[in-house]
Amino acid sequence: MPINTFDDYPLAWKPSRDKLKPPLYRSLAKDLEEKIRTGQLKPGTKLPPQREIADYLDLNYSSITEVYNICKEKGLIYGVTGKGTFVSAHPTSDSTLFVADDTNSWIDLGALNGFSEYSEYTEKAARTIMERGQLRRFLEYSNPNGQPHQLAAGVRWMEQLGIHTDIAHTTIVTGAQNGLTVVLLSLFSPGDKIATDQYTYANFIELTKLMQITLVPIDGDRDGMLPEDLCRKCSGNQIKGIYLVPSSTNPIGISIPLKRRQELAEVIRNKKLLLIEDDIASWLAAAEGHVIPSIHDLIPEQCVYICGVSKSLCPGVRIAYLVFPEQYRKQIFHGIFNINIKTSALDAEIITELILSGDAYRQVKKKYRACEVATKLYLDYFPSESEADCQPNFYKWLPIASRRPYEEIEEELMNRGVHVYHSDRFSVLKEQEKRYLRVSISSAGSMANLKKGLAILKEYLSEI
Repeated sequence: MPINTFDDYPLAWKPSRDKLKPPLYRSLAKDLEEKIRTGQLKPGTKLPPQREIADYLDLNYSSITEVYNICKEKGLIYGVTGKGTFVSAHPTSDSTLFVADDTNSWIDLGALNGFSEYSEYTEKAARTIMERGQLRRFLEYSNPNGQPHQLAAGVRWMEQLGIHTDIAHTTIVTGAQNGLTVVLLSLFSPGDKIATDQYTYANFIELTKLMQITLVPIDGDRDGMLPEDLCRKCSGNQIKGIYLVPSSTNPIGISIPLKRRQELAEVIRNKKLLLIEDDIASWLAAAEGHVIPSIHDLIPEQCVYICGVSKSLCPGVRIAYLVFPEQYRKQIFHGIFNINIKTSALDAEIITELILSGDAYRQVKKKYRACEVATKLYLDYFPSESEADCQPNFYKWLPIASRRPYEEIEEELMNRGVHVYHSDRFSVLKEQEKRYLRVSISSAGSMANLKKGLAILKEYLSEI
């Protein structure tokens, strides 16, 4: 036996030689997978070098290489040249939010369609472009960053939401999700760490998993992320960035107040973090005439801001405005050109026409009124004193008693005719003490359908 097989040899992963069964490499791969999936090996944990494990177990180096290759293929671990092998971020389940195929067989309380039934102004904008004889112009190749007049319209739109920038530091991407992809691929590397809320946008979780980026969950309260916990965890981790949805934290629905935004901005500035501010709902406050300053405006030199329009204007017209500081210009443009996420010039022009005609603001107000009606309807079925529940929004955060697997609950509700998402999809932590459903009140297609879906949901929850 090699000298380094004594019991207290320090290894992050320390399999027992006596428990292995032939073929040994498969038994080892199973042991490593089990320890990762059960949380014994946390995301970001650096695994021992292959030769060190081989020496410890008195096995061939090639056997350990095969073990690591098996687990890499499953997405459980990843390697960084010159740094080592690490446990992947949140590898235990797929929390991707999807759109199911047969939308006629159930009521959608899962996806955030943003009251897509109110699309008459978008249709009007599309007709206007065609009537001007401009359609062919927007079917040709064009600048992937957006045309100057389209960027100017985006700057004008964001100005109404309390975000101040210029066209030199703005680009257009194909929706907020693709904007996040551009930012992560351009400005982050495998092995980097990003701070986020304990519950956050599910597809962002999956995107960071694909890129082998580790999410560090930060505690929060009714006002959002706690600055003191962010500061503490920055001191104990090499955190590079932070992801926030301050206008309406997805999935909980908290609007972070100005004082908390200022406190978070101070920590971000002092810790030299790069903030990704994902804005899906600042227009809700703007519709009321109560614009809250964005965190971007507090620390523009350390923030990449993404303003999607799928919720506020039209879910099927896929564009978002991405605002960046000068120091990241080269990397952002490099990412856009080489990822080749080509934004539709026609989509960008439809949104531009909506903004310049003034119809975008009329459409926003109409959707806000729909949010008010839907929120009141939700509270009829699920009374709440939570500020987030009582504010007009696209979704609600509903506590449930059952601790059964989320797949079972979602499937049972689907069988009853309701599509909804469980909180496990949004959890950065493996285990959460409480369970919730994110209930979309903006995608049922009509208030009558929403009422029917909420009734089904309430009846189901009374039975479990």
